[in-house]
Amino acid sequence: MFPTLAGINSLQAGVGFDLLLFLPELVLCVGIVSLLVARLISLFDRVHLGGLALAVVGAALFAACWQFATDDAEAGACFSGMLVSDRFGVFARCLILLATLTTILLTQLTGIPDRADSADFHVLLLGGTLGMLLMTSANHLLMLFIAVEMASLPGYALAGFLKGKKAGSEAALKYVVYGAGASGVMLYGITLLAGTFGSVYLPNIAAGIATRGFDLPVLAGFALVLAGLGFKLAAVPFHFWCPDVFEGAAAEVAGFLSVASKAAAVALTLRLLHTLHAKMGGFTVPGSLGLAVGIMGAVTVTFGNLAAFGQTNLKRLLAYSTIAHAGYMLLAVGTVTLGGTAGVLYYLTAYIVMNLGAFAVVALVRNATDAKSSENLQAFRGLVTRSPVLAITMTVFLLSLLGLPPLAGFAGKFQVFSAIFDAGKAATASGHASLGTAFYVLLAVGAVNTAVSAYYYLKVVRLMLLEEPTDATPISPSPAASLYLVVLAVALLVFGLVWNPLTTAAELAVGTFR
Repeated sequence: MFPTLAGINSLQAGVGFDLLLFLPELVLCVGIVSLLVARLISLFDRVHLGGLALAVVGAALFAACWQFATDDAEAGACFSGMLVSDRFGVFARCLILLATLTTILLTQLTGIPDRADSADFHVLLLGGTLGMLLMTSANHLLMLFIAVEMASLPGYALAGFLKGKKAGSEAALKYVVYGAGASGVMLYGITLLAGTFGSVYLPNIAAGIATRGFDLPVLAGFALVLAGLGFKLAAVPFHFWCPDVFEGAAAEVAGFLSVASKAAAVALTLRLLHTLHAKMGGFTVPGSLGLAVGIMGAVTVTFGNLAAFGQTNLKRLLAYSTIAHAGYMLLAVGTVTLGGTAGVLYYLTAYIVMNLGAFAVVALVRNATDAKSSENLQAFRGLVTRSPVLAITMTVFLLSLLGLPPLAGFAGKFQVFSAIFDAGKAATASGHASLGTAFYVLLAVGAVNTAVSAYYYLKVVRLMLLEEPTDATPISPSPAASLYLVVLAVALLVFGLVWNPLTTAAELAVGTFR
């Protein structure tokens, strides 16, 4: 439990090699320090530092992709077991860095933040990203808690970053209050597990559970830890902060929080469940914690879709859509299978592109119209006559969120639903008929909710394409902004038609858990 001299010497001997395994995190640390130093130099007062942040994240993404393609990714436990290096973690890091890179590109196009605030904004953005990267590789409950806090604290500030915006300040305050509560709940769960097993090292806890089983203290501890992760996922009943925060924050920030936080929390939940499953085998974990996660996913997807029906603010509608998509992913996470995990990774990739694209359109419409009413659905009425590029690309993003072929959203949902069906079939064939039935019910809930969600997605599409505009003033996004949206839309089409490259990479990533 406590460090020994031999342990310290071992840590020092391997720290150099371990640091190289986490090169993307090191690059972000250098970038954060560089931005802070540049903030103090008057020479850089006239320079927008978004370009520096973009270069830093681009370098970190390149390093992560290079690691994924090499054998160095499967290095195992690092830093005395606090973190683990494997292809699954590296793949998740690539997704988070892709989300951050896409967000910074969007901020460059929309002008938020301005030059004076660019250093502060991007330090917070990179700091939150660093915490999310560590979440994907946490192998120790204290590191899990530290990483979640590192990811959350910058998000509180980013939610209220816009100066003089009352809604943003209110959103930040609500985010802080709910976040503090979730952190306390998670920490209490960690103390329960630490007191039960005398260790917070995940493999040791998994070995202990394999011996004693899921008794009440263990179930309570993991329930509280999963509650903290549920807050990051905006899963019901820990979703209260999401609609208000997304409505009050800038669209760029809301887009980042909706995708990057999801990717990190989903990756961490998958690692937690698979670590337990590796020690216990069989259907013990899928039939207990996995089923609980699946039921949470079913409630989340149902609530998110139903609550989106009556929304008139597009950012709130997208917030409830975000909650629903967290539910779809949790349905597959709960199977604790390699197929389910690979499907979730594919789904996450598509989700990052389509959700950030939708928030990008909201941001560009906001910049071109009255800021007070630009997020209302009526501002998008007849958008196709005012800006065909914005309307058509937004239609692609919404149809992909709905899950229509031949877009990547359909490919992601198909793989997730297929994995749930296979898990149900495998459980039934192995003599766990009740668990198999439960998985089939979860699959039915997901399928029904996909049909239900068509109402509010197609409502926005109809409003943009078939209604007459209330304001006929043309909206002319810059060529760079148009290219940005078109590239995202084309990427959804390409990944919806050609599945193999991404499915192969996802299967290689989940090979870690074989």
